[in-house]
Amino acid sequence: MSTTSAPAHWRRMRERYRLLGSKCGTCDTTFFPTTKVCSKCRRKGKILPIEFSGKGRVFSYTVIYAAPKMFEQYTPAIVALVQLDEGPKVLSQIVDCELNEVKIGMEVEACFRKLFEQDRSGIISYGFKFRPLDNSWTKYYDIKKEQKR
Repeated sequence: MSTTSAPAHWRRMRERYRLLGSKCGTCDTTFFPTTKVCSKCRRKGKILPIEFSGKGRVFSYTVIYAAPKMFEQYTPAIVALVQLDEGPKVLSQIVDCELNEVKIGMEVEACFRKLFEQDRSGIISYGFKFRPLDNSWTKYYDIKKEQKR
């Protein structure tokens, strides 16, 4: 069973592939996802598009052990609230990191990954997730390679 139609998938492609948001030209508040009205100054017409750098810090996180069927292969999964350097908070998965290595305040960067696969004949969705900024994630892949041997 499909969870999203192909047209909806393609309409949202830009925001899945890049961290797009908006910024109020009046008070400089940034928003993710985009908004049409600033919630602080309430003035219309000053909202500007912005692409975020993808860098930020873990604000809070949890580990998911039981997930819906289409996400079972990704468990256990670290899901975090990431505060971007530009201000807004983004909910996303932390990847390329062991469960015991994630910490509040840890610097992270956006990376491009598979989000989910509907089924063998369905849509495969890609988008952003976050990984440690300090390149410790390369160690994660080295360990995974050794485990396969």
